[in-house]
Amino acid sequence: MSWQGWVSLLAVLVALVAVTIAVQNRRHLHGLARRTRAPEHVLAAGVDRPLVAFVANPVKPGAAELRERALQACADRYLPEPLWYETTPDDPGVGQARQALADGAQVVVAVGGDGTVRAVAEGLTGSEAAMALLPQGTGNLLARNLDLPLSDLDAQLRVALGGHDRAIDVGWLTVLRDERDISDPVSESDPRAAAPDATAPEAEDPSRRHIFLVIGGIGFDAAMVADADEDLKARVGWIAYFFAGIRHLHSRRMRVEARLDDADWYPLRLRSLLIGNCGRLPGGITLLPDAVLDDGWLDVGAIDTRAGLLGWTQLFGEVVVQRFGVRAELPASIGHIDHARAHVVRVRSRDSQQVQVDGDIVGSAFELEARVDHRALRVRVP
Repeated sequence: MSWQGWVSLLAVLVALVAVTIAVQNRRHLHGLARRTRAPEHVLAAGVDRPLVAFVANPVKPGAAELRERALQACADRYLPEPLWYETTPDDPGVGQARQALADGAQVVVAVGGDGTVRAVAEGLTGSEAAMALLPQGTGNLLARNLDLPLSDLDAQLRVALGGHDRAIDVGWLTVLRDERDISDPVSESDPRAAAPDATAPEAEDPSRRHIFLVIGGIGFDAAMVADADEDLKARVGWIAYFFAGIRHLHSRRMRVEARLDDADWYPLRLRSLLIGNCGRLPGGITLLPDAVLDDGWLDVGAIDTRAGLLGWTQLFGEVVVQRFGVRAELPASIGHIDHARAHVVRVRSRDSQQVQVDGDIVGSAFELEARVDHRALRVRVP
């Protein structure tokens, strides 16, 4: 072989070595890039990188620090920069949630107490977006019923940003008749004091329609919520409701009539009437053990006690044991809770009764109606 041939062969070998080195370097750099950036399926827009919005109550303690941790959690997961909205006294979260939808959010996180959760849920109901929770309130009722972590912010953020979506029912309570509709109320002793007409038209005023995700009710429970001291709630949490309830243990029993779906009106004398979407409360109390968040039913609990503290003691014992699937059958019960279920519940009373939904007082009413909206809201769960 001539010297020109050897030179050509050497040039080919050098070229092959150069190509081999270049390929190896490319693979090394590609692997390094994969280790320093998010996986491709995470970077794919619209599927694994949802736009997250936070709707926060700014008056909650530590709100500024919470915001920084939430933004950092999104960055750590290679999510787009999240949207942040703050509630106001005039708008506790409904408008902000709807604005988040308009801005393209696929997950909207309610940061606050039960009132903020209700407001955000109202703004999202019927949409494809999921609601997540960073519970910061006293009762945190929905968070408890979803088995969300209540004291671990990092765990809450993991669920909010990477949990599973579950469709749950939503309850709507409408005040049909209140003081605005009664120009000349009559006393209970007056024989003309009949219950309001069952055919009273539904209220069209949006201020009369209230969403609830856990429990709405009238009577003792509403009076307890109304009288809970805000300063005490800030210091001891949900136990403040216990002290408020003590003041109403000897209050007068209500006289109401109730109708479930298309059944006849039924007269009741009781302490409290609860209408629930789920039934777990703080302190390990389960008032409505059959209530399921996505079964399309409203569960009704009629609570009554007689004989003073003895009746309340018996009621408490019944509530405790029903949590474990035991139903007390006491023929001469002086403290009990009766259970029923319906899709539509209507209640009317001669006297104006305070009304609460998920621990928020929404006024007083002579007549109200509750309906269930089946699986109308998507929520993030572990």
